[in-house]
Amino acid sequence: MGTFAFKMPDIGEGVVEGEVVEWLVALGDNVKEDDPILSVMTDKATVEIPSPVDGKVTKVIGEAGDILPVGVVCIEFEVDGDGNASASEAPPAPQAEPEPKAEPAPEPKAEPVAKAEPAPAPAAAPVARAAGTKALASPAVRQRARQANIHLDHVAGSGPAGRISHADLDAHIAGGARGATDSRPMGSTPRTELNGTEEIKVIGLRRKIAEGMIASYSTIPHFSYFEEVDVTALEELRQHLNATRPEGAPKLTYLPFIMQALVKALEERPECNALYDDDSNVVTRHQAINLGIATQTDRGLFVPVVQHVEAMDIWQSATEMTRVTSATRDGKATAEDLSGSTFTITSLGRLGGLGATPIINKPEVGILGVHNAKDRAVVRNGNVVIRRIMNLSSSWDHRVVDGHDGASLVQLVKGYLEHPATIFM
Repeated sequence: MGTFAFKMPDIGEGVVEGEVVEWLVALGDNVKEDDPILSVMTDKATVEIPSPVDGKVTKVIGEAGDILPVGVVCIEFEVDGDGNASASEAPPAPQAEPEPKAEPAPEPKAEPVAKAEPAPAPAAAPVARAAGTKALASPAVRQRARQANIHLDHVAGSGPAGRISHADLDAHIAGGARGATDSRPMGSTPRTELNGTEEIKVIGLRRKIAEGMIASYSTIPHFSYFEEVDVTALEELRQHLNATRPEGAPKLTYLPFIMQALVKALEERPECNALYDDDSNVVTRHQAINLGIATQTDRGLFVPVVQHVEAMDIWQSATEMTRVTSATRDGKATAEDLSGSTFTITSLGRLGGLGATPIINKPEVGILGVHNAKDRAVVRNGNVVIRRIMNLSSSWDHRVVDGHDGASLVQLVKGYLEHPATIFM
């Protein structure tokens, strides 16, 4: 038997380091070549690193949140044959501090460690978790559990440290165990006080989002502007176009119409289609209209980009928007799909709401928030009638966009949406 030391690979795109999001294996696990072993967050995206060999995990370096440079050993395997002794001589990652804790074997505390070893031995034996302790599982297992409406806290894990595998989840489902909701009658069990807490380390994409929000909100003086739009005529047009759409064309939501309305509005208000460089104090106005579409995923908030919407018709913009948002949700978006926006749309969709104060996607200078459309009673020509109304929220960088300019942009969009034929003129 030999040792195979695996170094953090070059992920490409000029990436020189990655943040450990989650180890997908634990000490003692047997893995096959190409099995996912590590989830890593870079400035570009989150990627899963596959195992280079068949073997048994004997050492992992770095915890969730640690930064590992490309080229340092991050995991070691026990393998058949000689392994690669030269690779294991590489210096350990600077953040790998947990390893020294395992060194003082001679101390009296060695006995409790020995007692803990039998726990993961039985493959199907459930491992009890302390109150408030998060269940360990891979992203794929977590996604399956969400789809099945099952709390992983209710699932017994047979892996190291109680890690839940697909087989554990299958056994839980096959046993007819309850999921996230309990069908027992209310009051059939006594209620107890809950005092547990859970500490969640802010790492990976969530840390990147936090840093971006802080940078945006602390350096950009935001001002917000709200408006309501009568989309009754737009809804009629949308229904008609969907009923007569060409074969293979996507079903139209409101967003492609809003994208096309923004193309015309931004052409009239070019100061809103711009990027502001804080360091050089230069505003760059763009002729290209590259619209970021804020997209919620299981891994957090991403902003995929539909490039050159000004060169697209309604069907093309709908198709490309579907492509980039779907690729983002599936974790398959490229670096190009996630960069280059000049203005961003954030849709609260089914969550609705009357208004919001969206945070600008720095270094852009504006963002448009779209709320869901509802039938409301409104006054038209002195009569109360039912109309379909949609609310819009917007935020602007007041350093370079005056209140009049931001409000004018929203009013232009409102006009196009309320008279949708003008979008296509």
